[in-house]
Amino acid sequence: MKDSAVLLIDCPDRKGLVARVSGLLYRHGANILHADQHQDHEQALFFMRVEFALSDGKPFDQSSGGPNPSPTDGIDLEAFRAAFAPLAAELNMRWKLASSARRPRVALFCSQYLHCMADLLHRWRSGELHCEIPLIISNHRAVENLAAFYGIPFVHMPVTAASRPDVEAHQLELLHRHGVELVVLARYMQILSPVFVAKYPASIINVHHSFLPAFTGARPYHAAHVRGVKLIGATSHYVTEVLDDGPIIEQDVARISHRDQVEDLVARGRDLERMVLSRAVRWHLDRRILCYGNKTVVFD
Repeated sequence: MKDSAVLLIDCPDRKGLVARVSGLLYRHGANILHADQHQDHEQALFFMRVEFALSDGKPFDQSSGGPNPSPTDGIDLEAFRAAFAPLAAELNMRWKLASSARRPRVALFCSQYLHCMADLLHRWRSGELHCEIPLIISNHRAVENLAAFYGIPFVHMPVTAASRPDVEAHQLELLHRHGVELVVLARYMQILSPVFVAKYPASIINVHHSFLPAFTGARPYHAAHVRGVKLIGATSHYVTEVLDDGPIIEQDVARISHRDQVEDLVARGRDLERMVLSRAVRWHLDRRILCYGNKTVVFD
């Protein structure tokens, strides 16, 4: 794991933003590894992601008043955070700063379809997903053996219309107890309440087995087959109070033909679901996504 940090910024666009940010990093001795930016000209908004190398933790000495410490001194993250806050306030920035070494804590939810869950767990075990997974929650027991194989605590929570408020309250208590920062719905076939969603703004990722916004609903592949479509797709998005209408993170498609039957569409769709969900989760963990309005900026 790189000894680096990531700074994410969005704010009203104006001249000199890049210079102000990079200049402050320079004065603190930061070595910029990657930098990317985007402007939404219609809304006059600016977005930026900067990844920069960190030091071995030694605080730098500003008493000399010089422009920056020597490159070997590196940068102290908390010192930079304190110095950046006034600049962010002056420029009306929303910003996040985090060490790349810190592993976000992720809870996985699923129901009876396990293809997305199995894919995420394999990628996590192989080191592709840089996170901790303290628990798996499901309203069915289908995933229990898979959770045991990976050594992750499993919690079975059946849901009915009558029990939903109590179940969600218990789920939220568990997430809080385990310090969960991101919830991934790996084909969790339950609708989350507005109360639940409000606890994790832009921090619940869902995968939809369709290329949104077309062919929404419970049987999108059947609807697509009836229409004789030539492309099917899958969509990963952040969850909001409006069902399947949250900011889209990733989508992908597969070409089909008149020879394909519903079973073929389902099989290809599951491959797409695995890919778009894993990409979305990885990009979130790598701090590459900024949300604004009902859209996302996903930095390379």
